[in-house]
Parts: sequence; C-alpha cells; structure tokens
Amino acid sequence: MGKKCRAVIGKDTRLSSYMLEYALAAGFTASGGDAYILHVTTTPSVSYVTRCDGFDCGVMISASHNGYRDNGIKLFNSQGEKLSGGVISLTERYLDGDLTPFGGEIPFASGNNVGRTVDYISGRNRYVGHLISLSTCSYKGLNVGLDAANGSAWQIARSVFMALGAKTFVIGDNPDGTNINGGVGSTNIGALQKLVEENSLDLGFAFDGDGDRCIAVGSRGEVLTGDEILYICADFLKSKGELFKNTVVCTALSNGGLINSLKNKGVSTEICDVGDSNVWRAMQVSGAALGGERSGHIVFSKYETTGDGLVTALMIMEAISAQKCNLYELLKGYKPLEQINFNVPAENKTAAMSGVAELAAELSEKLNVRIVARPSGTERLIRLMAEGEVYGDCAAAVAALEKKVKANCAKF
Repeated sequence: MGKKCRAVIGKDTRLSSYMLEYALAAGFTASGGDAYILHVTTTPSVSYVTRCDGFDCGVMISASHNGYRDNGIKLFNSQGEKLSGGVISLTERYLDGDLTPFGGEIPFASGNNVGRTVDYISGRNRYVGHLISLSTCSYKGLNVGLDAANGSAWQIARSVFMALGAKTFVIGDNPDGTNINGGVGSTNIGALQKLVEENSLDLGFAFDGDGDRCIAVGSRGEVLTGDEILYICADFLKSKGELFKNTVVCTALSNGGLINSLKNKGVSTEICDVGDSNVWRAMQVSGAALGGERSGHIVFSKYETTGDGLVTALMIMEAISAQKCNLYELLKGYKPLEQINFNVPAENKTAAMSGVAELAAELSEKLNVRIVARPSGTERLIRLMAEGEVYGDCAAAVAALEKKVKANCAKF
C-alpha cells in the first residue's frame, strides 16, 4: 500500500462537534488514513496547519455563525484552500449513499493498514505562535475588548492579545456546547458595543463561531463591518507599498461607498460573488493582496488562503499602532451609501425566490437603488439588500421584496 493519507481535524464548541469529530476520525482510520486532532480551534487554524504541516487535507466541524443546533463540515485541500464545488458534490453524493463515482464501494483497511488517531494540539499552538509573530510592535497601553462568540476563538484570542501586551476584556468566552453565537459574536454586535462603552475601551473585536469573521467596534461605539475594515486595511497596505496593483477584491454585497471611497484613494476594486472562497479565487486571478466581504471575512494573501478573524484584528491593530490614531480617524475619507440588509425566513428557498428577480429589477429602475436578493447558502433564509442615495427608497425596495417572498412562502 502507498503512503497513508494524513488529515487534520478541528472543531468548534457546539455539542454535536464532539460527536462528529470522533465519527470523522473513525472514518479516516477505518479507510486507512491517519487523523490528526486539533480539538477546539478556529477554521483558519485548520487551513494554516493543513498548508504548513504538509497534510493532504483538512476538516473543520462547524456551522460558523449559526446556532448550536446546526452543524456542518468545511473541507480544505493540501494548500489550505476550501475544496472546489465539484469535489464537494462528490462528497455529498457519497453521503447520500451514491457510490457510483467510486466504483460501487470503498473498501475498509485491515491489519496494519488501519490508520491511527494522533493528538495534534501542537499544531494549534504553532498557529497561535504564527499569529503573535504577525505583530511588529507591542500593544501595551491599549485596552481591547474581545467577543469570542462562545466559539472556536475563546482561548486563542485572549492568549494572542495578552501575549502582545494589550489589556484585554473578554466576553463570549464561556462555551457550554449550547451557547455558541448566543447573543454574542460578530452577528450580535451589541454585546461588544456595550463592553467597549462601559469600560471606555480603545476598540473591540467580535468573532463568529468558527473564528473566520471579524467585526470591529470603535471607542465611540461605532461598528466597522467588513467594508470599513477593507477600507482601513487597503489604505494601510498601500502606505507600506504592499497593496499589489492597488487592487482590492470585494463582493456584490459590499457597499458602493467602499468602491467610491477606495477609488478616491487611488485603489481599484474587483467584484466577485458572495463567499470567502470566491473572494480567494478572484484574488488568485488578479494577484490582489487584499479581499473580503461585508460580513467580516477578510483575506490577506500574504498570510492566508482563507478568511481569518484574528489576522484581521491584528492588521487593524497594526494600522492603529503605525498611524498612532483611533479607528474613527482611520475612516476619514470613507463615505458609505445608504444600505439596508434584511433576512426573510424561508423553508423552501427555491419557491420563495419565484418572481423575486423580476421584481428586484423593476424596483431597482423605479427607485434608483441597487438590489441583491439571494437565498442564504447556510440558513433557511432569503437575504435582501437595497442600496442607494436615499434611505427611504432602500426601505421601500426591501419592504416590497419582503412582501413578495412572504407571499411565495405562504403558498407552500
């Protein structure tokens, strides 16, 4: 038999992640592969360890920003990149019991060909060391709030910021298996705002359940989405001569004001479909050093092949330290357009979208707004976005689309 496949496995803190971790390890070893266990860790750490430690693939067990009842699996190739749609499709066919693409069966290993499970906490520790090494200065004297969402980053985030000298105030660091993303984290930013305001902190960072997103809060309580973070980081990298081709990749949901504001800074943008894997592919094609999403997935090609909330937070800290100012001052020159984002529950997302594209086109022309209406890739939701110069026009567009989606849902 040839060389054994080596896979590294990480998980978040939800109850089912522990069960799935053991099931995956059993599947790998029964098939003749070796499973290296990182335990509770972030999605980007799995990507990092897979790429840097020579693994054949990586697996992260997480439902990201979803509640604890949901769970999912993210797969990475040997370069730490999320697998292509074709490979994911084959995996899903296998899980559905369709073994046709695999010749009808996948044999189990036996004897000394059975794989082994290896405790690989050292890999996670190396990732922590990698994060600390990204800083070029001490953060001593800065008071920083961290919201770990009761998820993957709950130990790592505190360790990194304390090692770099910041005085840290942490919430969302008491996971019990059922409270991941529960009222905390990047999708519940009010908890971090309260922490920053009540403790007069310099700034704060909120991560999601698996640690690949980051949303920031300034000392005045202002919220910085991925758009604002892209603006700050693009300006910072450009000042250092590290913004290759002066280009940033963003998605269809990015605020049009980001594109205009970057243009005024001499930075061009490339637009891709929603999803951090789409951002990464577009960055590879263009050679861009920076890309990201409004949701807080930011990718720095110098350091990673997928979004990493902690790397994002550290890059913001570097910009603040280098320019000796606060987040508010770093946003000078950024002028967003009015934008409304709204989610409509939908059990049957295909049915819910019936006629929505046509209505969106009609409303866009009538109200002079840009509209994105799409089914969520991870939840039973239809996501609506309207953007323009006038808030009332955006609100009218979203209200009309919400009504249409709900009417469609009522039919089924």
